[in-house]
Amino acid sequence: MVSQDNSVRVPVRVPLGRWVRESAAGLISLSLVIGAGAGVGAVVFRWLITSFTHLFSGQADYSAAGRVAHPWFSALGPWFLLFAPVVAGLVYGPLVYRFAPEARGHGVPEVMYAVAERGGRIPAQVSAVKALASALTIGAGGSVGREGPIVQIGSALGSTLGRLTRLPEPRLRVLVACGAAGGIAATFNAPLAGPFFAMELILRDFAAESFGAVVLASVTASVVGRAVLGNVPFLDLPPFTMRNPVEYLLFVALGLLVGACGVLFTRVLYLIEDLCDRVWRGPEWLQPAAGGLVLGGVLLVLPQMYGVGYPVLQNAVEGKYALAFLLVLLVGKMVATSLTIGIGGSGGVFAPSLFIGAMAGTAFGIIVHAWLPELTAQPGVYGLIGMGAAFAGSARAPITAVIVLFELTGQYTVILPMLTAIVIATAISRVLSRDTIYTLKLRRRGVDLERSPAERQLAGTTVAAVTEPLPEPLPSGLALDEAAHALAVSGHGILPVIDTEGTYQGCVTARAVAEAVAEGQEGTAGDLAELPPLLTRDMKLADALTVLTSASGTGLPVLSAEHRLDGWITHQSVLGVVR
Repeated sequence: MVSQDNSVRVPVRVPLGRWVRESAAGLISLSLVIGAGAGVGAVVFRWLITSFTHLFSGQADYSAAGRVAHPWFSALGPWFLLFAPVVAGLVYGPLVYRFAPEARGHGVPEVMYAVAERGGRIPAQVSAVKALASALTIGAGGSVGREGPIVQIGSALGSTLGRLTRLPEPRLRVLVACGAAGGIAATFNAPLAGPFFAMELILRDFAAESFGAVVLASVTASVVGRAVLGNVPFLDLPPFTMRNPVEYLLFVALGLLVGACGVLFTRVLYLIEDLCDRVWRGPEWLQPAAGGLVLGGVLLVLPQMYGVGYPVLQNAVEGKYALAFLLVLLVGKMVATSLTIGIGGSGGVFAPSLFIGAMAGTAFGIIVHAWLPELTAQPGVYGLIGMGAAFAGSARAPITAVIVLFELTGQYTVILPMLTAIVIATAISRVLSRDTIYTLKLRRRGVDLERSPAERQLAGTTVAAVTEPLPEPLPSGLALDEAAHALAVSGHGILPVIDTEGTYQGCVTARAVAEAVAEGQEGTAGDLAELPPLLTRDMKLADALTVLTSASGTGLPVLSAEHRLDGWITHQSVLGVVR
């Protein structure tokens, strides 16, 4: 007989929420949505900056206009520059203080902190507040860039969408990186730079799945940005060429010099930020307005510091400024950017890093070209390469520096000297400073991104928090066969040893006793006792973990200040804290 199976198979349907949270296709779908959102956010942010710049200065970009009057307040002449940052500060100061304190500053460290310590959770209101605060800051003359804000805006969008779909923390972090990459890609028309910025600085990881999602978000954001803003290189520079292979030695020197300038910029930034905090004694929300008067004075003396300053950067690389004025612009940018952030302004440090590198590199190029005119290229080549070297020196992200500079300028002819200078700048930065311009802000808060997540979690915990009751110690005169039995039933593989007066003598391991018994040795537990590294109740748990990993058993004794047995610590108790 032939049996027939008339049962109907019902396909298993995966719930939509589970599909989004767990499948690769779900992650890709979310990355596309975030990329489109970040692209729209970048377009809106650029429009806000342009609108506020027209409002506060009457110009499309006041940095290139010279010391001219505002067309609405012509009677004031250039003196309106004193009041523009004050008025803007009165608006964005209370806005940031009340709704999103994370929006203060240059943005990228806050995103790095959210990814490393908060599982990628960023408050939803950060996007709107950061966009308004940064656009007001830049539009009113704040000498900062727009990449930090757009990174934070896109990241907050990715975090919000991820939390709405209840993604687990690893995927939520990826969506934060997708938002950051999309924002960079759209605002700078740099679809390659966006992913590498996000992976090298935000995620600090190049895993295949996350890289694919970040790239798709970047591409989507670039498509949106190009549809609205056009498809042209961000900086329109003349073609540059090399003249002689000997110049590579000069580019090594350039990397050393400009890399050091990047580190100097980091030091000046936090020095002025600390100075502003020490001097100001009023309410925090009023600090941007009060400090805006000082910033206005800087802009009155050096109007080229107004806003992002890309036209000034381009003029410098094209050779339109003298050597002395380049050095004035270099110092002026360090001071103006540091002051803008120090008084509570909102904006990035990426564009100022490029600006500083362009001034230092072009100045270096003028000097070497006057010295070796037949062997060296025009000074603009050194200015162009100096842009990447300064960013590498301050942010210590060489891959991002190369790709960002290539995409912003479209100059492939100088890729080899660019790589040389950027690698040298990164190396000198490591020699001169432990931290980057981004990680130093976090270290000052007690967050060390160089440590693993587990080490960061253990950093603030002491041994006292995980100390367990002490197992029964072995008398030093206990025979080896009895010691072997005691160790076997204890389950620890190691036990402390005390003398007749209860004084700690060290520890004996099951392995040492077993080997001694197998060889027919006679003796006591005290004969095999060894002193492991000292562990006390007030020791940091991260340091204790290092000692535990080298121990022969499952735990070690914890001693009091008088070196008496005070407790026991095991691998399991430490793992309980890490979870």
